[in-house]
Amino acid sequence: MRVPRGQQDAQQFWLALLGAVRHAIGADGNADIGEAAPAATPDFDASAMVDRVLSELADARGGVTLVIDDLHELLSPEAPTQLTRLLTSLPPQTHAILTMRHDVRLRLHRLRLTGELAEIRAADLRFSERETRELLDASGIALSDSGAALLHRRSEGWAAGLRLAALSLVGHPDPERFVAEFSGSHRTVAEYLIAEMLERQPPDVQDLLLRTSLLDRVNGELADLLTGRPSSEQVLLSLEDANAFVESLNPERTWFRYHHLFADLLRLELRRTLPEEVPVLHRRAAGWFTVQGQVAEAVRHTQAAGAWADAALLLADHAFSLTLDGQAQTMQALVRAFPPGEDRPELALVRAMGDLVQGRLEQAAAHLAVAETYAATTTPERRRRLGVAIASLRLSLARRRGHLAGVVENVRFLDSPVSGQSDEDIALDSDLRAVALMNLGTAEAWSLGLPDAVRHLREGAVLAREIGRPYLEVGCLAQLSFAYIFHGADTPKLDAFATTQRRCREAMELAERYGWGTEPVIAPALMTLVGTMVWLGEFDEGERWLRRTERALRTDTGPDIRLLLHQTAAMLHAGRRREALEEFGAAEHLASRLEGSWALASQMTGWLLATQARLGLPGEARSALAALDDERAGSGEIHNARAAICLTEGDAEGALGALQDVLGGTTPVLGYVTVVEAHLLAGLAHRELGDQRAANQAAERALALAESDRLVLPFAMTGSAELLEALPRHQTAHAALLTDILDVLHGSSPAAEEQAALPPAEELSPTELRVLRFLPTNLSRPEIAGELSVSPNTVSTHLRSIYAKLQVRDRSSAVKRARELRLLAAGRRTR
Repeated sequence: MRVPRGQQDAQQFWLALLGAVRHAIGADGNADIGEAAPAATPDFDASAMVDRVLSELADARGGVTLVIDDLHELLSPEAPTQLTRLLTSLPPQTHAILTMRHDVRLRLHRLRLTGELAEIRAADLRFSERETRELLDASGIALSDSGAALLHRRSEGWAAGLRLAALSLVGHPDPERFVAEFSGSHRTVAEYLIAEMLERQPPDVQDLLLRTSLLDRVNGELADLLTGRPSSEQVLLSLEDANAFVESLNPERTWFRYHHLFADLLRLELRRTLPEEVPVLHRRAAGWFTVQGQVAEAVRHTQAAGAWADAALLLADHAFSLTLDGQAQTMQALVRAFPPGEDRPELALVRAMGDLVQGRLEQAAAHLAVAETYAATTTPERRRRLGVAIASLRLSLARRRGHLAGVVENVRFLDSPVSGQSDEDIALDSDLRAVALMNLGTAEAWSLGLPDAVRHLREGAVLAREIGRPYLEVGCLAQLSFAYIFHGADTPKLDAFATTQRRCREAMELAERYGWGTEPVIAPALMTLVGTMVWLGEFDEGERWLRRTERALRTDTGPDIRLLLHQTAAMLHAGRRREALEEFGAAEHLASRLEGSWALASQMTGWLLATQARLGLPGEARSALAALDDERAGSGEIHNARAAICLTEGDAEGALGALQDVLGGTTPVLGYVTVVEAHLLAGLAHRELGDQRAANQAAERALALAESDRLVLPFAMTGSAELLEALPRHQTAHAALLTDILDVLHGSSPAAEEQAALPPAEELSPTELRVLRFLPTNLSRPEIAGELSVSPNTVSTHLRSIYAKLQVRDRSSAVKRARELRLLAAGRRTR
């Protein structure tokens, strides 16, 4: 049965339902079955009528399905209570199907808990993308996959909207264009929505829908402001309950949005019926969003109101805050929304920030100069706010140019007390202090100003967390990952690379939490992670992460961050020297654009010269070597490069002479990895001179230094495979590491038969694998716990699990078994 529209009388409903039941079971046409159907009466007893319906259903032969359509039209206040009793008391052979446009207050929770209630709601009725494609195919409409996907997104799977679109698409000369332009203002859709949705609403509800349609999302308070009436939230809740193209956006149901097509129609109707109100409504919305601290939304609505001067002021005043909130891309979109003739001086600061984010340093400096001139002419109140943003920009620009002295000059205020008196001033000072710490620590890290770099970046991260600036915290942690890899790099540091990788992942996890996983801010952590993987010989995994790093830098063309990208790529191509040379050359060119030197300059130049020589270009390498200044030429990395050049020229004695100061510890080196490389070059020189014993000793020293971090890259960079192969396995103290390195250099993995000969072992968890990495060392359990930042009891628990899974009883057996299973050198292949 179908409930008539606006059914107020419960007696009429029950009489119709009883009549439908009797008709279905044949009782109304058979005098032998029960009594005649009752007629309407002034003293109607709904409870007795429910009993009568249940009795008829109980006497029915076979199954009965009770269908009540348009139940939402039943407006009698007492009817739902009696209907609930009917539905919860149905005989076993009876089923009920209820259809309604919105929820009717039936108490069916017990049926829901017992699994006797199936509910099909609006989300279940939406077409999927596949179903949309099937509808188009069945209608004979030829549309590309991208066109079908776009139609599905625009319609949000609304069946009627898709059907209306399909009807219009039949025979259309350009279906792709139709879909691109399809909206709620399309004639057929608009007619349907007006007749079925908008005109069915009371005038005050229609007014609310129209006035709030210019918002992407709305809550009760904002709707009250735009309509000038209270209780808007209740109206929005009722509309959602009625499935009237209104959807809540949060579990608390305080924020709402309109179906895309319905919003299109409402905006069209708003412009048609209340054109003079549109800019006023936008200004009201902008004021509300400004007070709420949602500046980007406020600027959008100010622009929509056509108030371009006010929009420029608002954007400039809050540019610093928007940048710290990670909304640099949003700011640039807002700038692009200004008409060509609105190139106002207030926007110079915003343009400078956008240039800086994208690495356009010269353009940033030019716009900064305009911004500084404009700030000097404005009111004192605005001058303070703009001055903070300009100071921040000066800091970042100096840092990105590699100008450490310029950064230090601009952070002198760090030692001074907070200058402002108001809460806003204090907040601005805190923001600027955090920015200064990040830029200072970054500049120090890039110029090897340690340990100050690590200290300043840690302080910046802590302060950013305290003042609620996650974007700044991510920036500090990402740069800290880069700085930390050099912390104590003069000597081997146990598991330094694993610790650095953990810091990289911590920064990346925080960035992912806020949706910045592929933004330039996280690129230093991504590249540092790739670098550690390459040092450890995990080339395949490193290349995969390098692709993600490139995506993060797709909008950043700055020389500082991109030179690190090129150097990392060159290291990854250690086995493909021509590609490596191109990457080293690109990095060297970018480094020349910086105003100061950077941390890896000597290492990068040394590898560039050595790669040139190994590619048969020793003359070019010698010329570049002669052009270096004395400070650069005196570094251990350049000594190594000179030795590599000598080796390619057949001058083994010259190579040993070049390495003498590095091996003797009398020349500055970037870190112990330079010494590892020097021992390998010395081994190659001794081998050329026919002194195999000295060559073996040099290789053994290199392995001893590389053991703690299990380095692989120096062996690949120097081409030391033959040197290592000549080392007697039974004489070396580093046989497992030697095997791992040769596996990488030859691109091989353990033989299948060797693996098959080993008994199976249960897979270790990621945490157990981290503990396992420490077992080849001499660290005690408390010391391992300190390295992992866990308790000794936790380490003991993991050790017991490791022993059980590896089927061993002690630590040395666990190390032996893990090496047999390649758990200490997994996933490494040469490039």
